Amino acid sequence: MKKLERTLTEIAVSLLFVILAMVLFGVHGKKPEEKPPKEAVMKRETDREMRGVWVASVENLDYPAMPTASAQELRAQADAVMDGVGRMGFNTIFLQVRPCSDAFYPSKIYPWSRYLTGQQGTAPDSEFDPLEYWVSEAHKRGLELHAWLNPYRIARDAVEWESLEESSPARQHPDWVVQYQDGYYFNPGLPEVRELVTDGVMEIVENYQVDGIHLDDYFYPGGDFNDGASYAAYGGDFPDIGDWRRNNVNLLVNGLDTAIHEAEPDMEFGISPAGIWASNTMHPEGSATTSSFSSYFSLYADSRTWVKEGWVDYIAPQLYWEMGHATADFSALLGWWSAVAKEAKEKGVKLYVGLADYKTAEAGEDGNNPWYGGGEIERQMEACSVEDTVSGTIHFRYGLIANCPSIQQVLGKAYSEH
Repeated sequence: MKKLERTLTEIAVSLLFVILAMVLFGVHGKKPEEKPPKEAVMKRETDREMRGVWVASVENLDYPAMPTASAQELRAQADAVMDGVGRMGFNTIFLQVRPCSDAFYPSKIYPWSRYLTGQQGTAPDSEFDPLEYWVSEAHKRGLELHAWLNPYRIARDAVEWESLEESSPARQHPDWVVQYQDGYYFNPGLPEVRELVTDGVMEIVENYQVDGIHLDDYFYPGGDFNDGASYAAYGGDFPDIGDWRRNNVNLLVNGLDTAIHEAEPDMEFGISPAGIWASNTMHPEGSATTSSFSSYFSLYADSRTWVKEGWVDYIAPQLYWEMGHATADFSALLGWWSAVAKEAKEKGVKLYVGLADYKTAEAGEDGNNPWYGGGEIERQMEACSVEDTVSGTIHFRYGLIANCPSIQQVLGKAYSEH
């Protein structure tokens, strides 16, 4: 009995010393290393004009100029582009980080892009992360960096298709893939595809301090898309396959809006659709144009609904025609989109106008070309600046602008005056 009492006394004394040590030296002892807090997304001032530029990676149009695994070269080229962007007066870069169901960053979902290193699945050397570098260096320069994604495109031709890496979601799930003409696309009608695209977006949102997620104008590639089986399986509520296709895209857009803003309330989500929602010759609520090509009927992208429902933070229609164009007049389209923005004013969706600077670059010395000399871009920028619904412009694309002195003169004048 005495031995038991002695044992209990020793235990009590030991516990007392433990309690005293916890009080004197801290309850938890040495804390485990904690991950540094995530940097806040750059929040643009509400009155700051959007002065954006697209930096394309597909076909190595802008970055990188040629595929390379060299981290040193990739850094140098990124620095050159960002320095040029700043000199030209832009404040926002839309960097294409997923041109073809691939990645310009280490992804657990998509393989490394062939446009980055030359072979899909091959990483840059020295564990270099291009997206991380672009975000960090853009912010140091006071620039926003938006991640530009193509949601459905897998391969542009048979050569790219045959060279897909085995880890590609398209290789892992061939039943999700539809061949259309020369290209290959994920089927937008499948719930699994919408989940894939959303997971890919959220991987960026959760791991990078990008200022926005940006989708381009590629949705369904055409009306004769081979999705009859999935329409039969999922389209029972839609007697018209076109309405079903538009709903599939709407489900993706609405879902992305919800997922992104639940994770990052201040992050911008926007889309740059084809500039003609629909001509009024085809739809009574369409624009005063006569073009048969439109986002609504040709690509099954109901871009007006995204604005009216507030599913995007901004819409950036690509108004890639000159003033007075016979079938798609710039002024008519600017007025139509401005009216859409006004109708949805309470939703807080900003209107940015996508401009075709590339047409001036391509016009060269052809004085008969309406885009020659930069005058058309200058007039369009002025029209946008006096329209109170327009919050800025986005210009396509960096590489052509960097080699076009007439466009640079227009930008210098515009951005020094406003």
